[in-house]
Amino acid sequence: METLYITHPACRLHEMGPRHPECPERLDAISDQLLIHGLMDFLSPRTARLAGDEDMLRVHRAEYLAALWRAAPAEGYAMIDPDTAMNPHTFEAAQAAAGAGLTAIDAVMGGEARTAFCAVRPPGHHARPAQAMGFCFVNNIAVAAAYALERHALDRVAIIDFDVHHGNGTEEIFLRDERVLMCSFYQRPLFPDMWASDPGSNMINVPVPPYAEASVCRDIVTDCWLPALRAFRPELILVSAGFDGHREDEMGQLKLTEADYAWITRELLEVAHGCAQGRIVSFLEGGYNLSALGRSVAAHIRALGGL
Repeated sequence: METLYITHPACRLHEMGPRHPECPERLDAISDQLLIHGLMDFLSPRTARLAGDEDMLRVHRAEYLAALWRAAPAEGYAMIDPDTAMNPHTFEAAQAAAGAGLTAIDAVMGGEARTAFCAVRPPGHHARPAQAMGFCFVNNIAVAAAYALERHALDRVAIIDFDVHHGNGTEEIFLRDERVLMCSFYQRPLFPDMWASDPGSNMINVPVPPYAEASVCRDIVTDCWLPALRAFRPELILVSAGFDGHREDEMGQLKLTEADYAWITRELLEVAHGCAQGRIVSFLEGGYNLSALGRSVAAHIRALGGL
C-alpha cells in the first residue's frame, strides 16, 4: 500500500522575505531528493483540502483567527513578530498546511493508505491557541489530532515531535488531555524556551543539551517514548517531523543524521503496526539546511513506506 504525499500550491506561495530560512525552496529541496532517490514512484500524490474555521477552532480561539485574517496584507509583508511574517498568500497556505493533515487522516482512516507525509509550510508546532510564533500560524498537527478524535471517534492519538525546537504550542493545546500522548525530544536552551512546568502524565517531552550525540536522542526514544507509546496503545500516530536537529543545520546544535531519522521512523512504524493498524501521518516542521532537509525527508519517507 502506497504512502500518500500531500501538498498544496499555496504552500509554495507563502514566503517571509529574502533570505528567510523558512522559504519555499524547502519544498523544492524535498521533491528534488525524492526524484533523485526514485521515491516518487512509490508515493501517491494528493492535493490538500483547505482547513475551514470549524477545523481550526477546535484548537485555536476565534478572535485569534479573525485577527490573523485581518493581518493578511494585500501586498508586501505584515510582521507578526520579529521572525514571523505574512504575505498575501499566507492565510491560504496555513489553511492548506492544516488541511493536508485532514486529507491524510480521512485517507488512512478510510483504508486508502497506511502512512502519509504532508509536505507543507508554514510549519505549525509553535502556534499557540491565540498566538502565532516561530514561523507558525496554525498548529497543523493539533488541528489534525483534534479532527481525528472528533470526526473519526478515536480514543487515543499519539503525537511525536523530533524537531530541534520544542513544540510548545502542541504541548499547550493538549496539556492534560488524556486522549493525546505527546512524546518529544528538543534542544534546551533554544527557542522558544517555553514549556509546561507541570506537564502531567500525557507529556513525555525530554530536553537535550546542545551538542549532544545522536545516541542521546536514540536512548530517549528507546527508554522514554517507546514504553509510553506501548502502554498508551495509540490508534493513530502523528509526527511533527522537523529536521533541524541534523548536524548540518545551523538552526540548532544537535548531531542527528538521515540514519537517525530513518531509525526513529522505523521504531514508530513498529509501534503503529502493533496497535494502530500501521497508521502514521507525518507533517513537515523545521529543517533549514536545504541539502540536509531533502536527504532527511527522503530517508524518513523511505522508512515510512517500509522501503
